[in-house]
Amino acid sequence: MKKFLTILLAAALSTAAHAQSDNTPYLTKTFSAAAVQNVLARTSGGSITINGVAGGDARIEVYIKGQNNKELSKAQIDERLAEDYTFDVSAANGKLTATATQKNRMFNWKNGLSISYKIYVPKNVSTNLSTSGGSIAMADLNGNHNFSTSGGSLNLNLLSGNIDGSTSGGSITVSNSKNQIKLQTSGGSIKAQNCSGNIALETSGGSLSLTDLNGTIEANTSGGSVNAQNITGELTTHTSGGSMGLQNISGSLNASTSGGNITASITKFGKYLTLDNSGGSINLKMPNQGLNLKLRADRIKINQLTNFNGTKDDDKVDGTINGGGVPVKVSTSGSITVNFG
Repeated sequence: MKKFLTILLAAALSTAAHAQSDNTPYLTKTFSAAAVQNVLARTSGGSITINGVAGGDARIEVYIKGQNNKELSKAQIDERLAEDYTFDVSAANGKLTATATQKNRMFNWKNGLSISYKIYVPKNVSTNLSTSGGSIAMADLNGNHNFSTSGGSLNLNLLSGNIDGSTSGGSITVSNSKNQIKLQTSGGSIKAQNCSGNIALETSGGSLSLTDLNGTIEANTSGGSVNAQNITGELTTHTSGGSMGLQNISGSLNASTSGGNITASITKFGKYLTLDNSGGSINLKMPNQGLNLKLRADRIKINQLTNFNGTKDDDKVDGTINGGGVPVKVSTSGSITVNFG
């Protein structure tokens, strides 16, 4: 029994040491916060996390592992960095630089390193970030931000300024951010919440989830559904392969899908309403006010159509209600159901 307890204790200590090494940076550097207005970070195999902080020095922590998260000794890391990488962590002329690039693309990938950064800087800092093999997380920053990853997700919170980011292989989450937002992914979903300004979102392979957005919004997907609620301003959205659920829209709306149903609830009209569906039905709820209607479908059902002037058929409606006003154009190869309220 004593021998068994000794083995258990040794295993526990080994596990604790392993966990500690996981959380210990290979390198930590601090710089005067006043000397950092821009951040340039490049890595070929790890993640980048950058946070804006109030007060104190700027700081960067570098974490390095081998392929497949293999633990390496400091001596092994030193040797591989010297032989295979150009590695620099420095600050000069207002710029914090962290770069780790392979010297030779033909080097043995088994000796490759996963080099990740955790960076803490003043909030009013601009960034230029890229990684070919990990995620990017950013929070509490005001400035111009350009960032990309070829193999990970983007997680963004409390950003403002000119925000331009892309990923080729992951999802995007953006929240509590504003001003100019342009985000793109080729292989994941996009979730945007509580953002404002000029917002452009695009994915080639996932769904869109839009909540509490205010401004001019363009959101498109080639392979998923679109769900939006509590949108104020102007929303343009398209999907080639899914349904749409658009709830509590206050403003102008242009929505289209080639492969699903559309359900839309308009709380307050903007300048126009345009819905187009080539592969399903449309269910629309909207205020009863001055409108110019142009509806096309195989079958049209309108509840409580009052004060209407124009022509109404089973598959076509042209005319005005309440003397005319906001143009409403709705077309589908399926059915249209309209409820006023």
